[in-house]
Amino acid sequence: MSEKQWNVAVVGATGAVGKEMLEVLAERDFPIGELRLLASARSAGDFLEFKGESVVVQELTDDSFEGIDIALFSAGGERSKAYCPAAAAAGAVCIDNSSAWRMDPEVPLVVPEVNGDDIARYAGKRIIANPNCSTIQMVLPLKALHDFSRIKRVVVSTYQSVSGSGQKAIDELRIQSGELLNGRPADHKVYPHQIAFNCLPHIDSFLDSGYTKEEMKMINETRKILGDRNLRVTATTVRVPVFYGHSESVNVETEEKITVEKARELFAAFPNLEVVDDVAHNCYPMPIDAAGHDMTYVGRIREDDSADNALNLWVVADNIRKGAATNAVQIAEILVEKHL
Repeated sequence: MSEKQWNVAVVGATGAVGKEMLEVLAERDFPIGELRLLASARSAGDFLEFKGESVVVQELTDDSFEGIDIALFSAGGERSKAYCPAAAAAGAVCIDNSSAWRMDPEVPLVVPEVNGDDIARYAGKRIIANPNCSTIQMVLPLKALHDFSRIKRVVVSTYQSVSGSGQKAIDELRIQSGELLNGRPADHKVYPHQIAFNCLPHIDSFLDSGYTKEEMKMINETRKILGDRNLRVTATTVRVPVFYGHSESVNVETEEKITVEKARELFAAFPNLEVVDDVAHNCYPMPIDAAGHDMTYVGRIREDDSADNALNLWVVADNIRKGAATNAVQIAEILVEKHL
């Protein structure tokens, strides 16, 4: 890690991902000089803890970035569109967790273990995009396979926790569960239907094609990260009553056959990817085990008997950490080590 200290702003610091960014920055001992916490006017004046000290939250404005080297954004697409250019104009490099810049051809979309070299292309707009949480965890095992034998097609179904929708969704699941378990009706505000004891095949808004925006994010982002515009990907994304941790059923077809044994070998050698696959002892990845950790876990590795050269995988990760905060901080670490 660089010995120099860097001035860092966290935009959306009071949100679920913003708070986790602070935790990850502290855990990884990122070399921070000044830490500036930015949020909406209603949160200005609040205090958050960082390394045992209280740091005041400031209101986000166009003038918030003077003297800032790196701005970690997790405040939604509209704020990112509005304030990333202001931060860049002030000399900061923005690492943005929203979908605002992901498909911009001038903005690198980065999972450090997969395409960390793309960070070098940040200078055009001084923005680096953090991919969608469900995309991040999927592309780690995909990259391990893709480097051995080119992937032809991916079919993914996700089982995504409510924390992906923010703190209000976490609260809604908790409250609904309590109400229903006590025989009372449960109201819903965050989601179009009750989420407790239910599954919603509906994440983000529906498009004319019948796909949701979330599904198209996975499709388009995977192609961009792996650098293969012709890669065939299809997705169905589902919200499930889990607090933290996304799970994914992934079917991968490759040009050449990859045996289960070879796949395990490739996954075991890939950075920050852990094989959890001992079904004889009921050992497989689960969100309750992934929560609070930065690894991505892969298991239930088996050949697809219905197709040539295809494997089925079960992939799990903490969506708030590796799916958001940790990935952003990893990008910042490479940025200061190699490019600033």
